[in-house]
Amino acid sequence: MAQEPRKITMNELAQNDGRNGKPAYVAFKGTVYDVSESAFWMEGDHMGAHEAGKDLTNEMELAPHREEMLQKVKQVGVLV
Repeated sequence: MAQEPRKITMNELAQNDGRNGKPAYVAFKGTVYDVSESAFWMEGDHMGAHEAGKDLTNEMELAPHREEMLQKVKQVGVLV
């Protein structure tokens, strides 16, 4: 039996901003990803353009890459 995805609130997402040893989570189209291990997300900052702890659905429209980059990181839950 498949396990139901972990439900993550906007408040919990915001707390996981990659700073002070916390994990770096980002949301995109309702899915929450852990980008902590990515060298492109040091201390929760993605090259000065995006910050962890946020829903990046709208911001991805302006990114030079698309959502396929998120397939390389771990999914941790769904945004509720």
